[in-house]
Amino acid sequence: MEDLKRRAREALQNSYAPYSGFRVAAAVRDERGKVYTGVNVENGSYGLTQCAERSAICTAIGEGATEIHEVVVYTPTSEPSTPCGACRQVISEFARNATVLSFCDSESEVLTNSADLIPKAFSLNGNKS
Repeated sequence: MEDLKRRAREALQNSYAPYSGFRVAAAVRDERGKVYTGVNVENGSYGLTQCAERSAICTAIGEGATEIHEVVVYTPTSEPSTPCGACRQVISEFARNATVLSFCDSESEVLTNSADLIPKAFSLNGNKS
């Protein structure tokens, strides 16, 4: 996952967070081993803000990925920040069995998996993700 951590750190420079000042970057790896990055992009209408995790996953899906295997989330903070509820739901659909790592500027990390992020996630077909 070191390459994903590096790519997320590099992507952070593109974060657009003028309202909250809270910058986030993510990197994901698909079933083919291809890496995609994303950053948070805020909007004056907060509900239209795009999170880094969803940005990276949507880019991957838009470029043909069918399954995300790893998700890395980076925040330039002293403690890692785990994905928000909306991102957890998106991760549960497109990264059903993924490893999820949140890291920051300290040695502290949170390593988990998609199933533990959102147990019994919503699914249209009624199956547990």
